[in-house]
Amino acid sequence: TCGGSGKVRVDRELQIHIPPGADNGTKLRIAGEGEAGTKGGPAGDLYVIIRIRPHDVFSRDGSDIICELPVPFVTAALGGIVDVPTVAGRTRMKIAPGTQSGAVLRIRGKGMPALKGGARGDELVRIVVETPVGLSDAQKSGLETFMKSMTDANQPKQAEFKRRAARFLR
Repeated sequence: TCGGSGKVRVDRELQIHIPPGADNGTKLRIAGEGEAGTKGGPAGDLYVIIRIRPHDVFSRDGSDIICELPVPFVTAALGGIVDVPTVAGRTRMKIAPGTQSGAVLRIRGKGMPALKGGARGDELVRIVVETPVGLSDAQKSGLETFMKSMTDANQPKQAEFKRRAARFLR
């Protein structure tokens, strides 16, 4: 069956251990599981390159886990406590009053373990303030009243932008 080569191709399944912290592109060497050696020599090594599918909740930056968390407009404005998913389960996080969309909050030690040992990374929670949609007439009226009561002191970024861009907004 070898056709005189001394080798026969055999397909088989292997179970391999993927270490905690492995990331895209991590190479694993499985000794002795590669091609057969020449002239009766030992088999070579098998190299496995890890490819990780995208996750629908988390992304990764090294050993840090990133989660984009939608937060209601009112919670961002007034502050509050929100539930945050982590790879280890749910945790609660305090949102400070006036938190802006794009703010990144850190949960220490809730990321991925380092591949070569050491401390775990962090979870970075990127706040995405959600603007309400499908408002009723009463809700619209309430927001219009609220908006009329706003001053530049309530919206310092907008006020600063208007000051810098005034010459272009004439």
